[in-house]
Amino acid sequence: MNRPSTRRTVRALLTAALAATALTAPAAPSLAQEASQEAALTRDLDLTGTEVALLRAAESEAMDREEELSAVLGSDFGGVYLAPETGEVTVAVTDPAAVPVVEQSGATAQVVTFGETALNDFVDSLNAVADRADEQITGWYTDLAADTVVITAFPGGSAAAEELAALAGVDERAVRVTESAARPQLFADVIGGNPYYFGGYRCSIGFSVRRGSDTGFATAGHCGETGTLTRSPEGVVAGSYFPGRDMGWVRLTGADTVTPLVNRYDGGTVTVTGSQEAVTGSSVCRSGSTTGWRCGIIQSKNQTVRYAEGTVTGLTRTTACAEAGDSGGPWLTGSQAQGVTSGGSGNCRTGGITYFQPINPLLSYFGLELVTG
Repeated sequence: MNRPSTRRTVRALLTAALAATALTAPAAPSLAQEASQEAALTRDLDLTGTEVALLRAAESEAMDREEELSAVLGSDFGGVYLAPETGEVTVAVTDPAAVPVVEQSGATAQVVTFGETALNDFVDSLNAVADRADEQITGWYTDLAADTVVITAFPGGSAAAEELAALAGVDERAVRVTESAARPQLFADVIGGNPYYFGGYRCSIGFSVRRGSDTGFATAGHCGETGTLTRSPEGVVAGSYFPGRDMGWVRLTGADTVTPLVNRYDGGTVTVTGSQEAVTGSSVCRSGSTTGWRCGIIQSKNQTVRYAEGTVTGLTRTTACAEAGDSGGPWLTGSQAQGVTSGGSGNCRTGGITYFQPINPLLSYFGLELVTG
C-alpha cells in the first residue's frame, strides 16, 4: 500500500467532513473499544485521533445518504462513495435532472453514464463467461468513482482482458484494464495453531450466528466443505458455498457459547451491533488469527476473483492486509459487521489487497441471524 497516497486521500476526506456541519459521529460501543479501533486506524491509515473521529462521521453520513437517496432517486440513483478527489460524500446519478435533489441533501452529485446498477450488470456478464477467461486474467470489479468495470490481469494480459469484455458484451466505454504481477490466493494455511481447525488446516472464526435453536459462526466457504468437522471450537460445517461465492458457517456441537464479540488482539474486543453496509471509500478493519487486527479502505464492491481453486464473485476489495490463516475472519466498519475474509495478495509486511465476502448475502443465503450486542 502506498501510505503517503492513502494519507493524502483520507486527509482530503476528513477536511471536507470537518466542514460539513450536518455530519454526526456514530455512537461507539464503548470508550475502550473506540480507543483500540482508533489505534488500529492510526497505525494502518496514518491518521490522528481527530482524523479518525471525522472519518467515522463521514462514513456514517455516507451510509445515510445511500439509504435515503436510493429510495428517492430510484432508477436515476448511481451509487454512493467517499470521493478520493474531494473528500466529500458523492452520489452518482444517471440523469442530470437528479442533481438538485442530491445537492439539497448536502451531498455532491456526479452525473455518470452507467452507474452502480449497470456496472453490476456488466460484472454479471463477465461472470457468465468466467470459465472462458484467459489464465492471464485475475479478476474484475466495479469502480464507482470512475464509472467503470476494472479487469485485472498479469503483465501482458490487457489484450486477453479486452477480448473477454467483448465476449461478455460489456460496453467498451465502461472497461478499464490494469496489469499487476500480484497473484490472488486464499488465506487458509496448513499449520498447527488457533483459532479453529478442520483436518490439517486452520482458518479464523467470523461472526457469531444463530439459526433456530442452532448456534455457530460465519466463515469463508473455502474453510471446509459441508459436513467437515471442526475443532477448537467443536462443530460441523453446516453450509459451504465455494467456489462461486466464498461463504460458509459452522454449527457448534460442543458447549461453546456464542457472543457478539470480535477479538482486537490487544486484550480487548469489539461488540457487533449490526450489519449496515459501509459505502465505498469507508475505512474497514479485520481480525484474523495470523495477523491480528488490521485496517484499510474499501476500494470497491462486486469484485470477481479468479483463484486457482475457482472463480468467486461478489467480493469486496480493500487495502487492508491479511495472510494465510486469516481466512474466515470478521470485517467491521465501527461496530457494523461487513464480511468475512476470503483471500488476496501481498502480506502485512509489504502491504497488499484483501477481499472479503459480504456478511449480509451470507446471512441471507444460509438463513442465519447475526448475534449482536
